[in-house]
Amino acid sequence: MRLVPQLVIAASLAFGLATIENTKSASAALVNYAFTVESPITTGNGFFSFDDSNFSNDNIPESPLQSLSFKFDGDSSIYTEKDDLNYPDFPLVFSTTFLEEASSVGLDYTFNDKANPSSSRSYEIVGEDFTIYSRTSPNTEIFSGKVSYRQVPEPATLGGSLFACGFAWMLKRKTTSIKKVKF
Repeated sequence: MRLVPQLVIAASLAFGLATIENTKSASAALVNYAFTVESPITTGNGFFSFDDSNFSNDNIPESPLQSLSFKFDGDSSIYTEKDDLNYPDFPLVFSTTFLEEASSVGLDYTFNDKANPSSSRSYEIVGEDFTIYSRTSPNTEIFSGKVSYRQVPEPATLGGSLFACGFAWMLKRKTTSIKKVKF
């Protein structure tokens, strides 16, 4: 009977290591980020993904986006990569490592107001800067704000972590109950 728990541990360890190895190879290409826009008059949240192996060799490495989805709080309009004023050449993601010591990315995305198409208002996200400007008065900034980014972990990484924690909890619980029975 003592062999069964050891076999279960060995099998789960092998499964866990296989999952981690697959996660490493998957995370080497498609990268997911969430971003938040905050300004005095509006806030919003979005997600984008890109293939990090497509970064250019320029002074400021950039890569085309695979997908983008953004929504202002309280607005039903969803903005995508196709809403960029210079689509399909934009939006882009660029490396901000040249600005900071830590490796990070920024978004270059310009789009018009979908909620009110007759409005002359446009929005621009460049790195950590969010700008609301007027299309009818060039170079007129109406409001500005900040953009923050955070990398979204791969689902396999989260699943593997939850599995490992759950399995460790079950083993501890079983060990505790076995000790109680022996005494």
